[in-house]
Amino acid sequence: MTKHSLAAFCALTLAAFGYASTGLAADSSVPGTSVSQDDGKDVKETKDVKEQVKESCISGDLGVTLTSEYISRGLLQTNQGVIFQPYLDLYFKLYEGTGFINKVVLNVGLWSSIATHVDPVGNQSTVRNWQEFDYTPGVAVTFAKNFTLTASYFEFDSPGQFFNTARSLNFNLTYDDTDLLGKFALHPHFTYLRELTAPGSAGLQQNANYFELGLAPAYAVGPVTFTVPLTLGLGSEGFYNGDTFGYFSAGLQLSVPISFIPDCYGKWTFTGGYTWYELGSDVADATATGHHSQHVFQGSVGLTF
Repeated sequence: MTKHSLAAFCALTLAAFGYASTGLAADSSVPGTSVSQDDGKDVKETKDVKEQVKESCISGDLGVTLTSEYISRGLLQTNQGVIFQPYLDLYFKLYEGTGFINKVVLNVGLWSSIATHVDPVGNQSTVRNWQEFDYTPGVAVTFAKNFTLTASYFEFDSPGQFFNTARSLNFNLTYDDTDLLGKFALHPHFTYLRELTAPGSAGLQQNANYFELGLAPAYAVGPVTFTVPLTLGLGSEGFYNGDTFGYFSAGLQLSVPISFIPDCYGKWTFTGGYTWYELGSDVADATATGHHSQHVFQGSVGLTF
């Protein structure tokens, strides 16, 4: 190859390399590249797009609770044997904005109570240990930043034939007072339930009303969160037969993250707690023991995703 040929070859090689480099930088199909000349801005926009892709409009939780007694709105359902209560909740975000309405979420909940002790005696159902199965579709609307109103349809079924199907409408209003009280937030809520059909168990009447007031202050100590739930349950139109006062409950719960499970499998948590119930006269008379005070111990393992 002559000196002139060698020089021409080198010149062509450099020109081709320069063209390829320019084309590569302008090819938006190659990961990590951009057609813009403002590299800092493009990197930020790329990161923002990736973050938006990662955020899912579907979230949920599932787990199982073991409890010493199953008490629903102050009414004792069962207190014998081992009681398993698996649950699953799914949340579908329909809207999120910065106006008066901040978020709209469609939710569907499934919940069961399964007891090792079969009662009543003589129940011939093939799933007689499956005391209760509930499904609760609803819509939650967050407004004025800190208020959330959830309207739900409740249906309580008994595969084990412990009671007739119960249907009701439930409205729950919560207020997140963290901005107001910080770490001393009380997290109050108010619940109104309207019975559409009664299950035939003690204390419940068709077209009766249930009212609930509650607080749930929580305090974090390292990775452990302590919660002190306080609840007052009231009834009218025969929800608690002749009584207005149904029950008052107070408890202590602790939640600990299960950190050895990788985050790619979701966030796992162990929760344990104790709840004391003081029952009204008619509610206590409807229990198997007739005692006004009830003591419930619970433990659960749950996953949020």
